[in-house]
Amino acid sequence: MIQPFSIIHRTEEELTRIASSTYDPHKHDYEELIIVTHGTIEHFIDFKKTALDAPLASFVTKGKLHRITAALKDGQGKLWVLRFKSEFIPETTFQLYSYYHDNATITFQPGPCFDRIVALCEMMLYETRQPIPEFGVIRHLLSALFTMIESERRKAGPDDSGLQKTQNTTFKNFLQILEENFCRPEGVDFYAEKLFMSVRNLNLICQNIWQKSVSEIIETRKLIEAKNLLINTSKTISEIGFELGYSEKTYFTSVFKKKSGQTPGEFRDDMKKLVS
Repeated sequence: MIQPFSIIHRTEEELTRIASSTYDPHKHDYEELIIVTHGTIEHFIDFKKTALDAPLASFVTKGKLHRITAALKDGQGKLWVLRFKSEFIPETTFQLYSYYHDNATITFQPGPCFDRIVALCEMMLYETRQPIPEFGVIRHLLSALFTMIESERRKAGPDDSGLQKTQNTTFKNFLQILEENFCRPEGVDFYAEKLFMSVRNLNLICQNIWQKSVSEIIETRKLIEAKNLLINTSKTISEIGFELGYSEKTYFTSVFKKKSGQTPGEFRDDMKKLVS
C-alpha cells in the first residue's frame, strides 16, 4: 500500500467472484478495517477461525496474520475495506492496538448506530474520488468512525477474567502512559516504574499480547509520530528527531532507516511526490 488511505466498497457480484478464488493467510504493512453490512464472513486471525453474520466490524492491526472469506446470505453481501498507514491517525492507532488486540471483531445490532457508520464510509469514499482528495477531512471522518465503533465495543465487550484481564488492563495502561510520554527520552525502566512492576514482567506481558518487547513498542510509536511530522509539517529532520527524544540527528536517521527501510529525507520526498 502506497497511499496513506484507501477505501473499497465490495458488492454481491464482487464478493461472488472473490469467493471463488482461494488465498493463504497473509500480513499487511498497513492497518485494515473491514465493515460488513450484509452477508457473512469467515475470519482467520490470531490462529483462530470465526464465522459471523453481518453487521460487524473487524480491525486487523499491521502485521497480524489473517485471512477473511466473505459470502452472501439470503442473496446479499456487501462490505467496506478501509486501509490506512499507522501515521495517518497516529494518536488513534495505538488506542486501536489496545482496544482490539484480543478482540478483533465486533458485531452490531442493525439500526441507527450502524447506519451512521455506513454513512461515514460513504463520505470517505466520496472524498477519495475527488480530483484532489482532502486527506484532512478523511482523517477526521475515520477518527469519528472509530469513536462510534469503540462506543459499541464498550457496550458489548467480552468480560475477561483472571490473569488475562489483569494483563489486558496492564497493557492498556502501558499504552496510555506511552501516549503521554513517548516524545521523552525515557527507557523501559520508566514505564515499569509507572506501572509498579518489574521490567521483566512488563516485557512478558507485551510479548504475550503483541509479540514485541517494551522497547520495540516505544520505538514503533516514535516512528509513527516521526512519519506524521515528516508528512504534515515543515520541521527539519533534526527538529523532528529532537522533538521525539533523539539528541543526535544521525542516530535518529539510523533508527528510522532500520525500522522503515528509508531515511527520513527519502520518506518525506516520496510522500511529497505522492501528494503532488
